[in-house]
Amino acid sequence: MDDCIFCKIVNNEIPNYTVYEDDIVKAFLDISQTTPGHTLVVPKKHVADIYDYDAKMAEQVFARIPKIARAIKNSAPDIKGMNIINNNGRIASQSVFHSHFHLIPRYSEDDGFALKFTDNSNQYNEETLTHIQKDISKNLEG
Repeated sequence: MDDCIFCKIVNNEIPNYTVYEDDIVKAFLDISQTTPGHTLVVPKKHVADIYDYDAKMAEQVFARIPKIARAIKNSAPDIKGMNIINNNGRIASQSVFHSHFHLIPRYSEDDGFALKFTDNSNQYNEETLTHIQKDISKNLEG
């Protein structure tokens, strides 16, 4: 796509700090560096979000993430963990509409990054959870 910043990075039309590249993906440092080593993994083929993946592309892209994650972790002895995040849609904080995975190294609880999972379990009972379960299950593709 002509106006996609990640397609331009994949094509080396925009300077970037590539840490890994093959025929399927390119991994490069996120310019924001939420924490040191924050890396983006993008498929070279333009896909907008997770909903555009077919099984083969998903297998190819996802298979490379552990290798890249291990390289990041092994690059600094003070990395204690890693968040791997994929945002899909504007409401989910996707800001570039070329699918990408954030690999965010974690150094400490005070490293400037946090996720918050709200516990709403008191608002659900067996009936409502079963209803949600059935709605999702009946929409699974072959």
